[in-house]
Amino acid sequence: MAISPFRKFKTEPMAIANAANKDSDDQVANEYRWFLLFGVWSLYFAFGLTLTAMAPLVDPIRRDLNLNDSSVGLILGAWPLVYIACAIPCGAFLDKAGPRWALLTSGLIMASSCAARGFSHDQITLFLAVAGFGIGGPLISIGAPKLVASWFAGKERAFAMGVYITGPALGSILALSLTNSFAMPLLDNNWRHVMFLYSGVVLLISLIWIIIGSSRKARQMERMDGRKNTQQQWKVFADLLRQPIVVTLLAMAIGVFFFNHSLNNWLPEILRRSGMSASQAGFWATIPSLVGIFGSLLIPSLAIPERRSKVLLVLLVIAAGASLLLQYSDHIIPLGFGLAMQGLAKGSLMTILMLSLVETKGVGTKHAGAAGGLFFSFAEIGGVLGPVSFGALSDLTGGFSAGLLMLTMVCCLLLSLLGRLNRLHRER
Repeated sequence: MAISPFRKFKTEPMAIANAANKDSDDQVANEYRWFLLFGVWSLYFAFGLTLTAMAPLVDPIRRDLNLNDSSVGLILGAWPLVYIACAIPCGAFLDKAGPRWALLTSGLIMASSCAARGFSHDQITLFLAVAGFGIGGPLISIGAPKLVASWFAGKERAFAMGVYITGPALGSILALSLTNSFAMPLLDNNWRHVMFLYSGVVLLISLIWIIIGSSRKARQMERMDGRKNTQQQWKVFADLLRQPIVVTLLAMAIGVFFFNHSLNNWLPEILRRSGMSASQAGFWATIPSLVGIFGSLLIPSLAIPERRSKVLLVLLVIAAGASLLLQYSDHIIPLGFGLAMQGLAKGSLMTILMLSLVETKGVGTKHAGAAGGLFFSFAEIGGVLGPVSFGALSDLTGGFSAGLLMLTMVCCLLLSLLGRLNRLHRER
């Protein structure tokens, strides 16, 4: 059937206008995504602040509530325990609903968890307050890489992941360096008031995200990326778990989080018991986070697929060396090297593993939320077992040497899993 020339005359300008509008939308998205990344970074900063807030306060909390190291370890491992149950549902929710309001919810839950710690009066109430963080945590730790994977590609994606991962590192630095040197003296050495202060900071950041995430440009970006995954989520999970590469990456995530969470939660106390004051221990404990910032900005961008296994090999050897050197925390030179090496490992290992998972065939940005849910659900098994095992070994042996040796053995296990991952890639 012939097309009317009048119809052609009418549709061509319309097509041109639509193309122009599309180009304009793409330009808006290209510009605003960096501003959106700042909002995600801010929430991840709040994540790190809330996560680390208790580490420099282990001693006053333990004395106030009459706790031993095993009890403290159980409390520190409370939120990963809840996280495990929430990660997969949160990943599925993010794939369907988008990250804007999910990330806001995360911020409000983190603020509530921090405030509830200040009202705790015994081991059970403090356990529940810390556990509440595990509900909000997955929404930011899964939502952040999903957003980055959606709006950045190639080296730009690796750089953006490195940028947002500095957020929790800086949040940790603030908590470790200022809690005992500034916040505690300012607030009459009352650890509960410190929790209330940090809760207010997280709430303020959540309000900033409301402004960023509610803008017209943010809504426009979400509509442009609003492709819904019609595949049933549990089928997605089953398909992912049938891939040996995915399973191996998940097993490695357990080991990495076992290592990271053990040292993240216990490092200030390790340093304090080696003879440092609480303030000195806090400042020294910031070294891994400071080094980790530079590592997270540089190393993931170097870990292109062709040399990713070599980068992971070097990082795992460095992690093993760090746990050995920290045995000598009362000697300044091995301590300094050990803390720097720990920072390089913790700043990059998780990011590279997550990047590897997203770029695995059959995952991609379409299933980034589901894959992220699986990743963190498995990883936080290590997040629970690490701090709890470390505290229990301290009570059993009367020190931290056995726990640090345990971390070295975990790194050796991770090296064997890396060998398996390389074999699977070669077979594919």
